[in-house]
Amino acid sequence: MKALGYNLDKIRNIGVIAHIDAGKTTTTERLLFYTGRIHDIGDVDEGDTEMDWMPQERERGITITSAATTCFWRDHHINIIDTPGHVDFTAEVERSLRVLDGAVTVFSGVDGVEPQSEQVWRQADKYGTPRIAYINKMDRIGANFKAAVESMVQKLGVRPMPVQLPYGEGDQFGGVIDLIRRKLIVWDPNSKGAKFEYREIPTEYLAEVQAHREKILESISEVDEEILTKFLENQPISEAEIYRGVRQACIRKEFVPVLCGSSLNNIGIQPLLDAIVDYLPSPLDRSFIEGLTPNGTGSGETKKQRRPTPDDPFAALAFKVQTDEYTGRLVYVRVYSGKLEKGSYVYNSTTGKTERIARIFHMHANKRTEVDAVTAGNIAAVVGPKELITGDTICDPKHPILLEKIEFPEPVVTAAIEPKSDADEDRLSEALYKLTQEDPTFRYNVAPETNQMIISGMGELHLEIIFDRLKREFRVEANMGNPQVAYRETLAESVEIEEKFVKQTGGRGQYAHVCLRFEPLPRGVGFEFVDEIRGGIVPREYIPAVQKGIEESLSSGPLGGFPIVDLRATLFYGSYHAVDSSEIAFKTAAARALTQAFEKAKTHLLEPIMACEIVTPEEYVGEVITDLQSRRSQITSMEVRQNAQIIQALVPLAETFGYATQLRSISQGRAAYHMQFSRYEIVPASIKEEILKGRK
Repeated sequence: MKALGYNLDKIRNIGVIAHIDAGKTTTTERLLFYTGRIHDIGDVDEGDTEMDWMPQERERGITITSAATTCFWRDHHINIIDTPGHVDFTAEVERSLRVLDGAVTVFSGVDGVEPQSEQVWRQADKYGTPRIAYINKMDRIGANFKAAVESMVQKLGVRPMPVQLPYGEGDQFGGVIDLIRRKLIVWDPNSKGAKFEYREIPTEYLAEVQAHREKILESISEVDEEILTKFLENQPISEAEIYRGVRQACIRKEFVPVLCGSSLNNIGIQPLLDAIVDYLPSPLDRSFIEGLTPNGTGSGETKKQRRPTPDDPFAALAFKVQTDEYTGRLVYVRVYSGKLEKGSYVYNSTTGKTERIARIFHMHANKRTEVDAVTAGNIAAVVGPKELITGDTICDPKHPILLEKIEFPEPVVTAAIEPKSDADEDRLSEALYKLTQEDPTFRYNVAPETNQMIISGMGELHLEIIFDRLKREFRVEANMGNPQVAYRETLAESVEIEEKFVKQTGGRGQYAHVCLRFEPLPRGVGFEFVDEIRGGIVPREYIPAVQKGIEESLSSGPLGGFPIVDLRATLFYGSYHAVDSSEIAFKTAAARALTQAFEKAKTHLLEPIMACEIVTPEEYVGEVITDLQSRRSQITSMEVRQNAQIIQALVPLAETFGYATQLRSISQGRAAYHMQFSRYEIVPASIKEEILKGRK
C-alpha cells in the first residue's frame, strides 16, 4: 500500500510568509529547484512559476491562493505552503499558519519590516508558530542588513539573532558569512547557484563575526544548561551544540534566527534549506494537539489531547477547499494524529456527520499524486466529503475530538452582480456557492429590498479576482457593479424594549411576551446574548428561540439593511401562554424587539477604516498629504526612509476607491501605497444621512 508517511522527526511543515513583493514566491521556486522538486527556475515577472499556477496569478505577478508542495533536503521531508502577501487574501495566510509547525518570514533588505509583514507576523504569533527570518534582496541598491534587523526589533518587538552576515551589500553583495561555521560562502553564477564553495572569512570581517558569534553563544546558553556550563568555563562549544541551542531557542521563540541572501540571483538558498531542517520544529516538537469532546453542534466542553503519532486515534483539520476540474471538490487536511486510509469513513465533529474518503492525494501546487493512506504529521488533499469545509475537524468515529476552528475577518467591500442571461442565472448561483466553499472571506446573499445578488470580499482586488474566476473557470457571463463599502449598524445607547406578539387565527393562537435590554458593546466584540430569566416566567425551551430570533435579524439592520454588530441583548422578563406559546412566537417577538430598539434609541452607522502606508519621493509629500486630508484621513506618523517619505494614515474605506490612479497622477507614478483593514469607526452624522438616503 502506497502511504504518505515519514519519520515524524524528519518532517517540516512550513509556510513562506511576507509582505507583497518581498520575494516569497521567488524564494519558494528556488527552494524547489535546489531540492530537485522542479527542474527549471520559474520567474514571477515572466509568469512561469510553479507555485503561482492560476492564470490570474501569472498575469498579475502576485500570489492569490496558497499552494502546497513537498520537497526533500538532507533526508528530510519538507511540506511548503507559499502564501499570498496581498492583504485582500489574508484568509490564505490565516488558514495556512493554523496548520503549519514553522514559518520562513521573508523581508526585503531595502524596506525591512513592511505593513503586511507586521500583519502576517501577528497572525503567526496568534498560533505560536516558530519562525526564521530571511532578509532577501541584499543585492538591491539601498539594501541594509543591519537596518532590516533593527526594524524587526522596532516594529515586531522580537529578538532577532543573525546566524549569517551579508558579504557586501547592494551591488557589492557577493555571498553570505556563516557565523556558526565561521566561513564565507560564495555562489557560482554560471551554475544558476547550484554550485557554491566555502572560503576563509576576509580579515576586515573577523571582528564583526566574532562579536555576533559571542551573542549567539550567550543567547543559546540561556536555553541549554550544558552550553551554559561550557560558556561560563570558557570551554569550546561544538558546531553541533550551537545548532542544537539555536534550534531550542527558535522553537521556544526565545529569538528569531536571521539569514540573508538574494533569491533572484540564487544566493543563500541552500543555507536557508539547512536552517529549515536545523531550526524549525517537526510535528514531534508539538508534544500534543488539544481539542474538545464534541457535542455535534460545532462546540464542546471537556478537553482532549492527541499525540502526533500514527498510534493515536485519527484526527485532522480541513484548512482549504479547492474546486478541481478533474476530481471535483478537493479538501486539504493536516493530519495531527493517527492514520487516514482511502475508502474509510470519518466523523466530522463540527457538523456531527459521517463522510467517506474516496481518494487521497499528495499535492504539488495544482499537480497531484494519489496515495492509499496518510499518517500523522502530514498534509494531504482528500476527495469524497461533500460537506467538509475550512475549519472542520474530521476524526475517528469511535474517538471523536473537536479541534480549534480557524477565525477569519469579516468582508469590508460589497458589489452587486447579475447574470447576463437566464441561462447564466443557475450557473452563477452554483459558482458563487463553490467560491464561498473555497474562500471563507467571500460571501454572497440576495438583498431583500432590491432582490439583487450581493457579493462581499476583503477589497477591490479580491472582488475583481472573484469576477475574473467566474468568467474563466465557471464560464459564467455576468455584470458587476462598482464596489461598495460594507457598513455596519449598532446602538449608541442602552434601551429596554417590551414586546408582545399575540395572534389569534380562530384555532390555536400565537403568544410571546419578552422584555429585552439592548446595550452597545466595544468595537469588534460582536453579539452577546444574556439570559436573566429566573423562576421559569419564560420556560427554558423558549429562551434559545429568543436568542435565535435576534441572531437571525442581525444580518440586515433597520437603518439601511447593513449587518448589526457589537450588541448585547439581555432577556430579563416576559411571560407565556400554556397553549398558544411556541418557539416561532418567541422568535418573532425577539426580532420585533430588536427593530423597536433601533427605532427608539440613538444609533450609529460604522464604517471600515484602513491603515495606509504611502511611500513617496520628498517633492510630492505636500500634494499627497493634501489629497489624504480631502479623504477624511488622519495622518498618524511620518518618517524618512533613505530618500523617500513614509506617511502612515488612517483612511475611511469609502474614500479609497480609485486612490491608486490618483496617487499615480500626483506622483507621476513614483509613489506607492499599501493598505489593510484596521477597525470600524462611527460615520460622521452628515455623511451618515447621505449614505442612508442613498439606501432608500
